[in-house]
Amino acid sequence: MTVRRAVDPDIVKTRSELPGLLTFQGLAWNIPAAEHATVFVHPGRNEVEVLKQFETRYDGSLLRRPLIAERDGTCAMPGRAGATPTVGRMSRPPLRQLLAEARSGVLLFSITPPRSHATEDRISEIAEVTLKRLGTLDVDGLILYDIDDESDRNPDERPFPYLPTLDPARYYSRHLAAGWREPVIIYRCVGKYPEDELRGWLAGAGDQVLTVFVGASSGGKPVHTGLRRAQELRNEVRPDLPLGAVVIGERRDEHLRMLAKQERGAGFFVTQVIYHLNDTKNLLSDYYLECRDRGVDPRTVIFTLSLCGSLKTLEFVRWLGVDVPRWLENAIRHSPDPLAESYRQCMLIARDLIDFCEHLGIPYGFNIESVSIRKAEIEATTELATEIAALLGRQR
Repeated sequence: MTVRRAVDPDIVKTRSELPGLLTFQGLAWNIPAAEHATVFVHPGRNEVEVLKQFETRYDGSLLRRPLIAERDGTCAMPGRAGATPTVGRMSRPPLRQLLAEARSGVLLFSITPPRSHATEDRISEIAEVTLKRLGTLDVDGLILYDIDDESDRNPDERPFPYLPTLDPARYYSRHLAAGWREPVIIYRCVGKYPEDELRGWLAGAGDQVLTVFVGASSGGKPVHTGLRRAQELRNEVRPDLPLGAVVIGERRDEHLRMLAKQERGAGFFVTQVIYHLNDTKNLLSDYYLECRDRGVDPRTVIFTLSLCGSLKTLEFVRWLGVDVPRWLENAIRHSPDPLAESYRQCMLIARDLIDFCEHLGIPYGFNIESVSIRKAEIEATTELATEIAALLGRQR
């Protein structure tokens, strides 16, 4: 049974005429590997969305893979031999399908590859720790960032020195692919790569790979391949490869850039780190209205959340061009526990954006960014991903 987009009119009428009678809306649940059951939720503002998410994630007619019962009563997904086990993860449609159908509730986790000067032993050690950590999270995919030197767009001294990292595609194929069964979104700073190299990578990208193309950090920066040409290459070589684009809410007319990228093949968007809700909501409103005026369906917007556990990190975020409101900077700067305050603000931002996107009808998701090397921030980021998963209706 497919859930309606709104509360059934008969239920609305009954609730109005008989306010003392508790009237539920529900669905017939196709239990995976079992019979049917009835599911209903407490009446409320989000009851239809809760039912829709339940059906999408747990209905047997929609699941892409069967669940396997473990001896301890948890559920696990069948996967490749040697893959890092994950427990308690109910099956959902794959990331490609979620993005192609512009469904809300996508959850990603993002990391940077190890530094390029690291030894092979150290890289293998980092990969092993990363896979164990990812195995505890209920996410739809992993983002691997491609780091480039952006000092050309900001003459101020960089708070943290630029340290080159491994090619994310190579790091994935050599160190993560054997143990990570979920999809991976590999960022490509296309200006770093000659056209032939980019063409070869596109041709050989596997079925679990998606990509986001990132253009030059400034208009005057020399590049091997421009963003427009990279988009053309993807359309020529691998039009089936899901392509995403970066969104920067602080930029003027960013909604028009989004639609231009959409016309050139972008099927989803990932934002820069969000600290300024007004800029983001202004962008979403402009994007929604422009899509409506053009008769175009909005694509999924994935909001990046990142914890800021120190004043130096805050300085670096600002150096990157992220707009941090003064009130938020004050809250973090003067807090006895900046990391806890940043965590609290990330949750408030997430709840606000969910409410705003559901009101407009824009499909949304979240990307939890983990780029710090500090143990406290790494652990807090993992907990943030778990709490955002619960916010999206997933089991904790």
